[in-house]
Parts: sequence; C-alpha cells; structure tokens
Amino acid sequence: MERIAEVTRETKETSIFMKLNLDGEGKSCVNTGIGFFDHMLEGFSKHGFFDLEVKITGDLHVDGHHTVEDAGIVLGTAIKNAVGDKKGIKRYGYFILPMDDALALCAVDLCGRPYLQFDCTFPQAMAGSFDTALVKEFFYAVSYSAAMNIHIKMLSGENSHHMTEAVFKAFAKALDDAVTIDKRINDVLSTKGSL
Repeated sequence: MERIAEVTRETKETSIFMKLNLDGEGKSCVNTGIGFFDHMLEGFSKHGFFDLEVKITGDLHVDGHHTVEDAGIVLGTAIKNAVGDKKGIKRYGYFILPMDDALALCAVDLCGRPYLQFDCTFPQAMAGSFDTALVKEFFYAVSYSAAMNIHIKMLSGENSHHMTEAVFKAFAKALDDAVTIDKRINDVLSTKGSL
C-alpha cells in the first residue's frame, strides 16, 4: 500500500502544494521562496528517506512567518493523511543528532494527540534570511495538523544554522522510525485499539 499524500492549501497569505511519500528514497523538489527553509526541508526529505515536493508562493514582502507556519500545517496534514490508519507502525521514534557544535534530540509519538515541547534557544536571530523564531512555529503547526507529540531539545549548540539543521534532521530520523512498519504489530500499537 502506497503511503503518499498530496495536500493543497490556498489562503490570502500563501498558496501551497505538497506531496509526501513516506516510503521514498529521500528525493526532493522544494521551492518555498526562502533559501534556508528550502535547505531544511531538503534535509528533512533526505535524512528521513521521504520523497517530498513543495511549491509555495507566500507573502514574503511581509516576512517569512506565514510561509513557514502554513508549510508546517500542510506537512502535518500530509503526514497524517499518508500514515493512514496507523496499523502496523511503530508509532514512536526518537533520534539524537550531532551537527558540529549542535546536538539535538527529537522524540515523536503518532498518538492522535497534538503536543509540542520545544526546548531550544537560538543564539543568533537569523540563519541566512530565515528567522530562527519560526522553527518553533513550524513544529507547532506540524504537531497540531498531524495530531502527534513532538519533543525537541537542544542539548548543546552555539551556531543557529547548525542548531536549526540538527533539529530538522533529528525530526526526520525520529519520524522515519515512528512510521516504520513492524511485522509484530498486527493492528495499532495501543491498548485502546485505536490511535
């Protein structure tokens, strides 16, 4: 069964098309209008082995907030749609990822309940033209649209570029783990019988 989702979102602030394949090869084609954000989503795709297509036209004359937040809403929706009924998936995933000075921890639970715990303070406000305050906004939007728990903790770091990249890659690895099919799981991994 293919675990692929296509999501379109149109507002007065952004126009977004996204296609996500959870069982891909890490191929991506990303154009958000924000170079550094493109780089983060390409890293998410590559390191999670997700095929990802993203096309965004946003109100960047204002700033990057709407583009990044709405991208999180759409990615969360795509994850939720692609994972489907969650039968057979491991549900939980975690990863600790080093990138030079940065060491990021990410743990996720595809439990059907949104929650974000974000413990990360960036020393530099900008990474290229990307406002690092938007990292939390992005993952908040993902957690709520996907109805998943996401815990992100920066264990160490001095450079905002490295820290942001470590967060996106750690999330990719944790999500890849959580959506992996485990043959020992016949239904869903919950005593309630549903997720």
